[in-house]
Amino acid sequence: GEIKLTKPLDFEAARTHDFSVTATDGGGLSAICKVLVEVVDVNDNAPEVVVSSFSSPLPENTVPGTVVALFSVRDRDSGANGKISCALQDQLFFSLRPAYKNYYELVTVSALDREETAQYILSVTAADAGSPPLTSTQTFTVDISDVNDNAPVFNQTSYTMYVRENNVPTAFVGAVSAADADVGLNAKVTYSLAAVAAAERPSCSCISVNAENGHVFVLRPLDYERLRQTEVTVSASDAGSPPLRANVSVRLVVLDENDNAPLVLYPGQESGPAPSELVPVSAEAGYLITKVVAVDADSGQNSWLSYHLLRATEPGLFTVGVQSGEVRLRRPVTDRDSVKQKLVVLVRDNGKPPLSATAALSALLLKDFSDVRLPHGSAATEDQGGSLTTYLIISLVFVSLLFLTSTAFFVARRVCKRKELQAGHVLYGAEHLQPGLADAAAAGTLPRAYCYEISLTTGSGNSEFKFLKPILPSLPPQPCALGQGPEGQDFPCVPVSTEDMAPGNDGTLSAGQFN
Repeated sequence: GEIKLTKPLDFEAARTHDFSVTATDGGGLSAICKVLVEVVDVNDNAPEVVVSSFSSPLPENTVPGTVVALFSVRDRDSGANGKISCALQDQLFFSLRPAYKNYYELVTVSALDREETAQYILSVTAADAGSPPLTSTQTFTVDISDVNDNAPVFNQTSYTMYVRENNVPTAFVGAVSAADADVGLNAKVTYSLAAVAAAERPSCSCISVNAENGHVFVLRPLDYERLRQTEVTVSASDAGSPPLRANVSVRLVVLDENDNAPLVLYPGQESGPAPSELVPVSAEAGYLITKVVAVDADSGQNSWLSYHLLRATEPGLFTVGVQSGEVRLRRPVTDRDSVKQKLVVLVRDNGKPPLSATAALSALLLKDFSDVRLPHGSAATEDQGGSLTTYLIISLVFVSLLFLTSTAFFVARRVCKRKELQAGHVLYGAEHLQPGLADAAAAGTLPRAYCYEISLTTGSGNSEFKFLKPILPSLPPQPCALGQGPEGQDFPCVPVSTEDMAPGNDGTLSAGQFN
């Protein structure tokens, strides 16, 4: 009459079993009894977690208390074996909250940051109260989606870039770089020059920034002497909505090139004569004559100046301080030295290649400073000699041309006058010629050519001297009247014009009309 199990019992499937047992004897009699079997529960079923809802991915700007998942738990066991408790392993950012009966909510308890943790793996453990307890685990994988909550960040707090002056246009001088902790479009960075107020506008608008890679370029050549440095603000902006941006200061320093020659301040190098320094002849060696002062617009070693004596009337008489530019006597002055000494001092910088300038000056070696006027006057005369010579040459040429013109005019006038005189000549004939003179003329005792100087009276209308040539050879000699001198001496007659003189009543010339 033993009752045995033919298969395992399951409390969850059937808590009781009943059946009838018949006892039969050998005589054929039997009896029936009903057997009721109650199954006693044992903790053989682990809790179950049933997820009703689950949200993933979760935006990183989710506010605390947001429900991420809703699930229920159950256990087929009964009694203590069916009593379930749930636990969350990581309760820093999430927690479990009972909702209704055996339902639980998985909620956020603090702000999320995708840049710190992009994914959370949460494990919910459900355990019953059996002995030993049984547990089950439900895993939730929560992805955090990006939100544009991070502005670009530059890898330096400020940038300093260098460029040499006289650079080529669009010269590359450096690059700025910024990174965005976000992802996707929220992390795409573009660069630009930040807009500034008009009052704060930089002195140079010669800087450009590549929008894609942040490369910085100088658009035009720079001059160190006009602009030594400039500062601009570069902005980095992402492509989020709304976009976030960050600014950084970029300082551009212009490096000096040796592109400026020294400028001599003293002595002045104007177009006028070089200044003269007075030096007593009694000065000893080392006497300070003057000092050449020069400056260089460059900087650094490009502006380091040195002074050298390039040439001088007496090179051995002077010395120039290499660093100071002081011009001093190398030796005492001697009588063989010229009074006026001219010097040329070379001023050279220390650049590569070096540039130079010259300073011209003169020194007057005087015994007494009261003689200072004479050298200065001589110097002025020498300086003005060139211009005076030019003026004199022009004057002489002008006077010569005037003289030649006047002479030609005078000669032409005299020729015309002579022709008029020849046309009006009157010969006083042989009827007035005395017999003795006629015979002498016929005998050829008188010269054929005479030139007389005639002095006219004050009452004459013409006061010129007339130089008369001899009678033309083509005219035969003829007797003429003789004039009577104051002592009764006879003068040879000459042909005269009635315009120039008037004879006496007898046709003779008075003594006062002959010299």
